[in-house]
Amino acid sequence: SVSSQIILQGSSTSNITNATQTVTLPQPTNTTPCNNYPEFCSRQYSNITEVSAHNSPFDVHNNVASNQHYPVTTQLNDGIRLLQGQMHFVNGTPHFCHTTCSLLDVGPITIWLTEVYEWVATHPYDVVTLILENGDYAPVTSYVPFIESTGIVKYLYIPPKIPMGLSDWPTLETMILSGKRVVLFMDYEANQTAVPWILDEFSQLWETPFDQTNRSFPCNTQRPPGLSTEQSESRMYMTNHNLNYEIDLLGNAILVPYIPLLPVTNNVSGFGSLGAGVEECVQNWGFPPRFLDVDFYDVGNGSVFEVAAKANGVVYNRTCCGIVTS
Repeated sequence: SVSSQIILQGSSTSNITNATQTVTLPQPTNTTPCNNYPEFCSRQYSNITEVSAHNSPFDVHNNVASNQHYPVTTQLNDGIRLLQGQMHFVNGTPHFCHTTCSLLDVGPITIWLTEVYEWVATHPYDVVTLILENGDYAPVTSYVPFIESTGIVKYLYIPPKIPMGLSDWPTLETMILSGKRVVLFMDYEANQTAVPWILDEFSQLWETPFDQTNRSFPCNTQRPPGLSTEQSESRMYMTNHNLNYEIDLLGNAILVPYIPLLPVTNNVSGFGSLGAGVEECVQNWGFPPRFLDVDFYDVGNGSVFEVAAKANGVVYNRTCCGIVTS
């Protein structure tokens, strides 16, 4: 079991005394990675910066509305720990669709959620976050049977209070030992009294402006609107660092990823880069974003993970990207 394998991190010492001398022995230090780093095990969930796959389900090749190159299992293998996607109902079943289902419909949410469930089940030392966007503003209860059918509910974290502030979240090792290793947020119409395992996003996690066409990526609060500085500083936040441009498709103006600039947008430094954006966020708020929401995370050969590692004070030395098994 997990509880018998993981060694909780610590630096205290033990004293062993005999007739002639006292020997001080260091306590064992955890070497099992939590979310790829042993250092993360003892950190609060709210005190780690991780890379998010913007519109994770939209990995359809040669489709202008896609946002990722790899399917969700590969995303997780590569180190993505927040998965996000927009839902719309099609004939009574929630699908993942980009803006509208006529533009890009990748099928029922249950297919994708089952893949996430299967990955989580075989990676007992990882904590994964999901943001399901309620594109139709449907009642939260309408999603429950579909989510339950995938089996993932057994892993869903139920917080001890509503809402959870920045300092309220447990450590990763606490979540891992409890088995509740998936945090599921919904942006609109969540009701934690009715469905305690679907967390209201914006009372616990704010976001910078989304659908950016501005390469400066201002690090200010957009959703929820009207937050005071004090409120913003007391909860987690996500920076939406994905650059878009507008195209006309079937008479509709839609925003799609600005692919030619991706090597710059996902870079560790330079104007418009993810690295520069995180630095600005730290200057503005005193602590880095919880999540870095990016398109085509693999562009840059791991640069987005380097940015996250720097924010966390650790070193990124993994291989990127396209890991089929882990």
